[in-house]
Amino acid sequence: MRCSWADRSDIERSWHDNEWGRAVHDDRRLFELLVLKGAQAGLAWRTVLGKRCAYRQLFHEYDVARIAQMDDDELARASVDKGIIRHRLKVASVRANARVVAAMEARGESLSALLWSFTDGRPIVNAWAEPADVPMRSDISDAMSLELQRRGFQFAGTAICYGLMQSAGMVDDHLASCDCHGALRVS
Repeated sequence: MRCSWADRSDIERSWHDNEWGRAVHDDRRLFELLVLKGAQAGLAWRTVLGKRCAYRQLFHEYDVARIAQMDDDELARASVDKGIIRHRLKVASVRANARVVAAMEARGESLSALLWSFTDGRPIVNAWAEPADVPMRSDISDAMSLELQRRGFQFAGTAICYGLMQSAGMVDDHLASCDCHGALRVS
């Protein structure tokens, strides 16, 4: 049995069964999730999942140093590419956020260490009975959002941070009835 939201489409089923809730510690993958969760704002997740390959191609496989160096012309071309969400501010945030991460790396900091610090390096396992029980934010996502924004991240509101936490396995929000619930999985 799986979480009911995952039965809406094949792409969501695959995401749920193979990626969602797996503990991600790789900085590049975490940056990708932050970008995609920011792109999702106001949209269905399946829409963003369908555009993942184009995002990877346009944003240099999430090479933060390369993205940070993208010029305005490259961003303008990306903003009109039908393969991604063509929202000018969301596209610009990818470069802005890459520059924040690049500056962190130059100081010897890691995105993974920062993000996982909000859960003390361990997944938070919830036991929701119904889809309506699953929150869209938490005190932890509020704190994460405030810190990311303080550092200069864009499209890092509390709902985006909570979705990132779910996607990266920082919080296990699989329903208690889901076969994936409570299974610590690292990807």
